[in-house]
Amino acid sequence: MPLKPGDNVLVNGATGAIGSAAVVLLKHAGARVAAVCPEEHHEAVTALGADRMIDSKHAPFTAQLKAERFDFVFDAVGKSSFAACRPLLRDTGAYISSELGSWGQNPVLAVCAPLMRGPKVRFPLPTDIPRTLALVAPLLAQGVYKPLIDRRYALDDIREAFAYVASGRKIGNVLLTLA
Repeated sequence: MPLKPGDNVLVNGATGAIGSAAVVLLKHAGARVAAVCPEEHHEAVTALGADRMIDSKHAPFTAQLKAERFDFVFDAVGKSSFAACRPLLRDTGAYISSELGSWGQNPVLAVCAPLMRGPKVRFPLPTDIPRTLALVAPLLAQGVYKPLIDRRYALDDIREAFAYVASGRKIGNVLLTLA
């Protein structure tokens, strides 16, 4: 099932490098985007185009959204699972994660998807990088897509940069700069 304008999409981890890019690209494609992240980052993610914010620190997003249904749930941080998100999906919906999942379950469930009833799992594999670049490059050039940049570090400060990323406090991307 391809994404269509007007589809409801939930992005878990909307402040990460992948999640923040997903919010922008989904909005550009016409989706209605609900974004999950800590409340202190809601303003930054709203600026990316999210229609609705869910505070990840209030309660698990799956509990906060029990009565809602989405066309897609994109777990950009791999901290949820298909089993936890399945009740949030429409019968024709799909769970997508950028992570393998517990015991590598996401690729396995994606392979089994044609045999499953109801919501499916899709596992994204970068199979057409030139097509992806052809989509993103003009958006960058036009200023439609502005990557969320948290900090920049000199290459000599790579240990500090790594420690900052590992701390879980970053939002968006951390860049290494060459002198």
